[in-house]
Amino acid sequence: MREEKVPAVYILASKRYGTLYIGVTSDLCSRVAAHKQGELAGFIRQYSVKTLVWYEFLGSMEEAIKREKQLKEWQRKWKIELIEKLNPTWRDLFDETCGAWIA
Repeated sequence: MREEKVPAVYILASKRYGTLYIGVTSDLCSRVAAHKQGELAGFIRQYSVKTLVWYEFLGSMEEAIKREKQLKEWQRKWKIELIEKLNPTWRDLFDETCGAWIA
């Protein structure tokens, strides 16, 4: 089980160029796993936003929350450019980031 907690901002997508969701967490693997398993109701479940396409680790939760707020105000075009710098094919980064993470 992964125990390390590191503040992170992340973007999930429904598909390439689909619906985007920006979130913040202290445990990226646990949070994304909860999204994938449908444990979190609302927007995520309604739009089937489950693919981890971008993330950024930060030094503190304060920094992560500030970054999340910044990204949420960005134009969609800028968000897509940010995703494609790290992940040009929009592949799901969950397995390579979290490995054999177990809930």
